Amino acid sequence: MTQAKRHEITVEAVAQYLEDESDPEQQRYVFAYHITLTNVGTVAAKLISRHWIITDADGDAQEVRGLGVVGEQPELGPGERFEYTSGCALTTSVGTMQGSYQMRGADGTRFDAVIPVFTLSIPRVLH
Repeated sequence: MTQAKRHEITVEAVAQYLEDESDPEQQRYVFAYHITLTNVGTVAAKLISRHWIITDADGDAQEVRGLGVVGEQPELGPGERFEYTSGCALTTSVGTMQGSYQMRGADGTRFDAVIPVFTLSIPRVLH
C-alpha cells in the first residue's frame, strides 16, 4: 500500500453568507464555512495545526495559522470524520479560501491534508 493511502484525509467545505452579521456599507461581509474532514487512510491521524489563505476580490490575501481548529485537535481513526463550523469577514462581497491542515499519523508520520479552494460569495453575485 502506498504512503498516500496510509495517510489520507479528505476535506470538504461549504460556505454561507451571513447577511445579519454583515454591513456592506462599511465593506464588511461575513461568511460561515462548514468543514468536514474524513480519514480515508488506514492510519489514525491527529490534526495539529491549520494554515489558511483567504483572498478577497481585490486580490489581497491574508494568511492565518494556528493550533487545531475551534479549540480542538481532533484525532480521526480510519473511516472517522470530524465536522466544525467557523467564519471569516472580508472587505469585498466575493473571495476564496484554501489551505491545509498539518496532521500527525499514529505512526509518527507528519503530512498535510489539503483544503481545496472554495468560494465565499454573497447570493446572486456569481452565476
